[in-house]
Amino acid sequence: MSEIQMDGILYNEDNIRSLDWREHIRLRPGMYIGKLGDGSSPDDGIYVLMKEILDNSIDEFVMGYGKEIKISLTDGMLSVRDYGRGIPLGKVVECVSQINTGGKYDSKAFKKSVGLNGVGTKAVNALSDYFLVQSYREGQTKKAVFNKGEIIEDSGLQKTEEPNGTLTSFKADAEIFKHFRFRNEFIEQQLWNYAYLNSGLKINYNGATFQSKNGLLDLLTRKTEQEEIRYPIVHLKADDFEIAFTHGVQYGEQYYSFVNGQNTTQGGTHLVAFREAFVKTIRDFYKKDFDAKDIRSSIIAAISIRVEEPVFESQTKTKLGSQNIAPDGPSVRNFIGDFLSKQLDNFLHKNPEVSQELLKRILQSERERKEIAGIQKLANQRAKKANLHNKKLRDCRYHLNEAKVEEEIRKATTVFITEGDSASGSITKARHVNTQAVFSLRGKPLNCYGMTKKVVYENEELNLLQHALNIEDSIDDLRYNQVVIATDADVDGMHIRLLLLTFFLQFFPDLVRGGHLFILDTPLFRVRDKSQTFYCYSENEKREAIQKLRGKPEITRFKGLGEISPNEFADFIGDNIKLEPVILNDGTNVEQILEYYMGKNSPDRQEFIIGNLRIEKDITENTPEDLTAVEELAEVVS
Repeated sequence: MSEIQMDGILYNEDNIRSLDWREHIRLRPGMYIGKLGDGSSPDDGIYVLMKEILDNSIDEFVMGYGKEIKISLTDGMLSVRDYGRGIPLGKVVECVSQINTGGKYDSKAFKKSVGLNGVGTKAVNALSDYFLVQSYREGQTKKAVFNKGEIIEDSGLQKTEEPNGTLTSFKADAEIFKHFRFRNEFIEQQLWNYAYLNSGLKINYNGATFQSKNGLLDLLTRKTEQEEIRYPIVHLKADDFEIAFTHGVQYGEQYYSFVNGQNTTQGGTHLVAFREAFVKTIRDFYKKDFDAKDIRSSIIAAISIRVEEPVFESQTKTKLGSQNIAPDGPSVRNFIGDFLSKQLDNFLHKNPEVSQELLKRILQSERERKEIAGIQKLANQRAKKANLHNKKLRDCRYHLNEAKVEEEIRKATTVFITEGDSASGSITKARHVNTQAVFSLRGKPLNCYGMTKKVVYENEELNLLQHALNIEDSIDDLRYNQVVIATDADVDGMHIRLLLLTFFLQFFPDLVRGGHLFILDTPLFRVRDKSQTFYCYSENEKREAIQKLRGKPEITRFKGLGEISPNEFADFIGDNIKLEPVILNDGTNVEQILEYYMGKNSPDRQEFIIGNLRIEKDITENTPEDLTAVEELAEVVS
């Protein structure tokens, strides 16, 4: 046996291991499902597990088999029943437990399927405490049950009166997905996307029905309010390509892109092609060389394309890498370019009222851009002089090293936005230096409701914040996957939180819609004796902890983040981190929300805040001090 010893470590044949498929998936789950997460983000792994199962049922529908899918979620157990052809009975076990086994390798049967590598269902199996698959075909059924990829029940063929199709149920492994829970908002969003992209499909989820007749037109109609758009939604489609778009009143660009029914949240070649072709078509139509940013500013668009044998840049299929729509077909770029140059140009000629409103929107964007051009240059210079990366931002090693890392690590990058030296100091000492950064605010940020983006460059704190996040030009370059507001649980902390929410909703709503903004939930109390310590997030949890400890425990009330020691904080921003996502539901009118909470003060708003805001989370005691604090906040937010 050959042996080499370096730095005191022996390296020989015994160090070489061969892992079977279950071990590899469980050891490196991020390679298969992206980041794990606890369910607080729409791209967390548990939603990828759900998608992998649903994709198989959707592919059956696309092939013309089964017009309904039934889904149920009970106590963390997700079940999907489709009415397609059903897995061939002799291959039920192999299809969910042998890597590179599946029907999608036959491109004739699944010509434009979402996935072709035969890994998805196996990953769900390996990462589940309980995994059941049952196929129904021509009056017979076969069932198999697994635990963490190991088969524990393999039933023989039995007679059945159930219609053809497949039933799959799974419960994610709590050892891998710690403290996870499914959020209905994210599940329902996934299901609506499936419905929009598959007209005629009926999805039933826990009694609710998801169905669409008009595809991407329905999607944008649901995503927007009539008063938020500049002209009626334009909807164009062909056999393998569909678009819907309009321009709104918000800042930035807002896209929903899909490939073979898969929501490509990171875009890819099809989205790049659309953005490029849209600009060219508009320039040609108006015969003016408009700046691309002015043409696309405030656009809200959805695009869907179907390609043969798609190539994605990762197993989670969030970014298309294919250059052609088929192995021997035209490029994605030329295909989309030709479509828009003909269909969109024809539409604009036939609908002058739309082309006029579109032109007004472009010219408005042009004026606003020129207005801030000089200020923007000076602001960028100030940001560099402020020595951002040493004073305001304690960056993570991932960005400092600028090294190429796995997608799983990139998705774990987080920045905590704090106020004050004590809070930022505690988090800085406790953070995971590889992936977690800290940005420190100085005082309360400006209430920027109703202001133009010019104020972002004129205000030093807001300017430095947008530079730290790298979103001054586009959120496509967002430096961190998770942006976390971490403020104290008092009136001042709540006010700062509202001001930051206003900043993001006013100028960077795409960051919120993309599921990148969160609120850090930290404990309010520490209850302990000599044997045990409990960290409590509410009055009820505190009372329960006191009952569990005998005698008189020591109770500490954390008034601010700076009062929590770095050793304790490490747990609250580590594996046990509790993040509340800031979610914009479909059809949410951002302008109305900001007007209500951050506009001119009104008795209605004060009454709402006093009745609903849970300052310091233990307001149920209704002490005079608490009620006064809420009334003060109701007055001050304007």
